[in-house]
Amino acid sequence: MKILILDIETSPHTGFHWGLFQQNISIGQLIESSTVLCWAAKWLGEKKVHFSSVYDTTPIKMIKEIHKLIDESDAIITYNGKRFDMPTLNKEFLIHKLPPPSPYKDIDLINTARGKFKFASNKLDYIAQVLGIGMKTSHQGMPLWIECMAKNPKAWKLMKKYNINDVKLTEEVYNRLQGWINIHPNHNILSEGVVCPNCGGNHLQKRGTSLALTKVWQRVQCQDCGKWSKLNKPIETIKSKSALPI
Repeated sequence: MKILILDIETSPHTGFHWGLFQQNISIGQLIESSTVLCWAAKWLGEKKVHFSSVYDTTPIKMIKEIHKLIDESDAIITYNGKRFDMPTLNKEFLIHKLPPPSPYKDIDLINTARGKFKFASNKLDYIAQVLGIGMKTSHQGMPLWIECMAKNPKAWKLMKKYNINDVKLTEEVYNRLQGWINIHPNHNILSEGVVCPNCGGNHLQKRGTSLALTKVWQRVQCQDCGKWSKLNKPIETIKSKSALPI
């Protein structure tokens, strides 16, 4: 299964406005809308991190490169990518007249962070630090984006480092959250034997049973990522529903 880890950085909208506080900016005040400045991506488990930017190549070539990687993916891991990264890239694909990439499964880690835990903050930087994984690359904030748009080489060097580090952090956070993810592509689809649906590991331990209305399933827990699952064939069928508690 080919799983891609992805992160993008975009330019800010630019426009004219009269004030600084609680402004409503109309389309007539918009000079240039946000576009993708760069992206970083890597295949899960591989060391190489791919990177492309408008500083190193043309916008269309940069977008075609990430379109190709997405098209090859069975699943994509992001942090808040379902709401930001992927719709932003889809917009770029449409603008540059590229067809929709082949279907893939979204593994957006922010959904697991929000749904399973009560962190003080659900930001990637905070969660990575709490888990002892690392932290985002430090930078000066908006001035970095402004300098990159002005084609400052030093700024772009830092932006590349920042973008690549985000992808590495996302992979490490994914490895820690893997057993908690509910909606994950099932590795058993492509495996000859029985493996963990989330991580593909074969260290499965039988741990009790899972009860349905008329069937009993063998419950197992992965000893690699901790994911609970059940075997695909019931070990017992309850014939009389009258025997079930109500």
